[in-house]
Amino acid sequence: MNGKPPKNASDTAGKARDERLKQALKANLTRRKAQARARGANKAEGQKEQG
Repeated sequence: MNGKPPKNASDTAGKARDERLKQALKANLTRRKAQARARGANKAEGQKEQG
C-alpha cells in the first residue's frame, strides 16, 4: 500500500485528451502567428509602393 489511488482508464484517457488538445492549440497558435506575420508583410509592402 503506497497511499496512491489506483489509476483507472478514464484518468489516463483524460491525460491523453489534454495532451492532444495542448498540441492542437500550439499548432493553431503557430499557424495564426504565421498568418498575422504574412498579413503584416503584405501591408508593409503595399505602403512602400504607395508612399
